[in-house]
Amino acid sequence: MTSQKLSRLKRRSVLAGAGGLSLAAVTGATGSAAVGADRPGRTTLLKGAALVLTMDPHIGEGELGLLEGADVLLRHGKIADVGTDLKAPADARVRDVSGRFVLPGFVDIHNHLWQSSIRGGCSDQDVVGWLKTCNRPTLPKIDAADMYAFVHLSALDALQAGVTTLVDWVHAIPYATSERYVQALDDAGLRFVYAMAAFEGAEEQVRAVKERLIDPLPLASAQIAVHARRAGIASLRASWKQAQDLGLMLNSHVLEHRTDRDDEQIQSLRDIGAFGPDLLMNHAIHLTREEIALVGDHDVRVAHCPLSNMRLASGVMPLPKMHRAGVKAGLGHDGGTNDTSDMFALMKAAVGLQRAVHEDPQIHPTLPAVLRMGTMGGAEAIGMADQVGSLTPGKRADLLVLDPGTLNFAPRFDWTSQIILNGQPHNITDVYVDGRLRKTGGQLVGVDTEKVVDAAERAAAHLPTTP
Repeated sequence: MTSQKLSRLKRRSVLAGAGGLSLAAVTGATGSAAVGADRPGRTTLLKGAALVLTMDPHIGEGELGLLEGADVLLRHGKIADVGTDLKAPADARVRDVSGRFVLPGFVDIHNHLWQSSIRGGCSDQDVVGWLKTCNRPTLPKIDAADMYAFVHLSALDALQAGVTTLVDWVHAIPYATSERYVQALDDAGLRFVYAMAAFEGAEEQVRAVKERLIDPLPLASAQIAVHARRAGIASLRASWKQAQDLGLMLNSHVLEHRTDRDDEQIQSLRDIGAFGPDLLMNHAIHLTREEIALVGDHDVRVAHCPLSNMRLASGVMPLPKMHRAGVKAGLGHDGGTNDTSDMFALMKAAVGLQRAVHEDPQIHPTLPAVLRMGTMGGAEAIGMADQVGSLTPGKRADLLVLDPGTLNFAPRFDWTSQIILNGQPHNITDVYVDGRLRKTGGQLVGVDTEKVVDAAERAAAHLPTTP
């Protein structure tokens, strides 16, 4: 669908976004009663969206699979159908989303949620100084109860900003702390991948966490987190073997800082046999041309974290070269060095960095390409494209409803571009995860935000003041 064709959509459909029916209006309930009306597996028909971005070119037009004036049917936690003039099943709750957009939930493939504990900290440091002054001194001082408070806060922040699937790279922590960490993620209600590191010599804790804490949760899955380095190659090899035994991806920070070259990270990962589609590399900034070709040839996946890389003066990922090499890439917020969970800002930074460096407005990622990176591209990078990332019937019902009828977004000109260039988290009125309503009317469902913030503030009071 061209921008010209979209521009012919009637202007009144945009203005209707500001007055779309709330959940309470549709169900006849108010307040907590409306929230309580939602239940797992409920059939819901989202009716009359001005624009549905399916991210599936087989369903809609163009690379984003665009449909205008369309409906989305959710049933048994899945996308049941997408199209125009869908008939509501007898048991369906019908929600009028006229004037609004429906699109897949955002996929954040690299984060450290516990780092909400040090938001804004060490802001005059590069990544080496930040790790030394903020990250490493803080983590050991967080007990299990306080860990819950920090993770719950930042998980809910991600959810309210439209992130429905999140990969959390979790440092080596005691088992009791892992219990509270996983509980906080589960309580938040988003889909998550728990990428867990282990203390050296205690690798079996990874298996215990997976089998006891992760496997019983329907929205959870696991990866094994490592720091690739030549000096620790024996431990790295053991982690890779364990990942293979458990059928998990290996998740490693790679060449975030120029000094990481001394650790021979790429060669170490190749030497243990991990260089392939079961490897996710985070940052991957300082790769040579030959290494980029190897990444593409071996189908290694990468997480691009532009806001974090800017904040820590780490450099700019050679994303256009990676794209030409066929590398599958998604976007990541990267914990406390991004200091928020704004996927719109993240996408805009990913585009702006490359345009500024190359002085080329057509350079990858284009605006449609970066929107795909934040959804389907992220799902592909973590091997979950068969479950999430697009509104393809049969996939899990993880999606957003976005209101363009706001001061920061209107007036209507080029909607797909405006999503990235003008969108803000408050434009997301509704969030569904696995077909269950997690945010509606701009508010998280069943969450006392004031209480969550207060718990995090009390936990932060137990930590030393950040330099």
